[in-house]
Amino acid sequence: MMIEELLAREAIRKTMAAYTTAGDRLKEDAFIACFTADAVMEAVGLNADDGFRYDGREAIRQWIGRWRGGGDVAPTHGARFVRHHLSTCQIELTGPDSARARTYWVAWTDIGPDHAGHYLDDFRREGDDWLIAYRRIREDWRADGSLFKGAVANSR
Repeated sequence: MMIEELLAREAIRKTMAAYTTAGDRLKEDAFIACFTADAVMEAVGLNADDGFRYDGREAIRQWIGRWRGGGDVAPTHGARFVRHHLSTCQIELTGPDSARARTYWVAWTDIGPDHAGHYLDDFRREGDDWLIAYRRIREDWRADGSLFKGAVANSR
């Protein structure tokens, strides 16, 4: 493995950690900074109420902004805190400026493990950063008392 590949993998892991931290804390600017301008983020393999697709940074920004609620809009879920934990991550460099990754995650809330799944990502290098160009979110499991049940539908 060459040093360039190691640096690329670490930059990709940095972007994934920034996405997770910013998303859990609803920090819109830091969250959006993880995506290319033409990024796509979508949920796959879910029922119609939980499915979504957002094209471009501005659409993704509007979506993450709605999670907080405010004004006469209630927050999308009843969790006091959310922490997404990333685990196994397989990164494959597909070109000098492109990569693919599969990453497992579990989200913890007030009830403990709330829901879990994996990300299927395409990354693109822009300058020194590796940004998410296409994120597919797949939920594999949800606790019976999940605080996130219906949260995606509430974020529309």
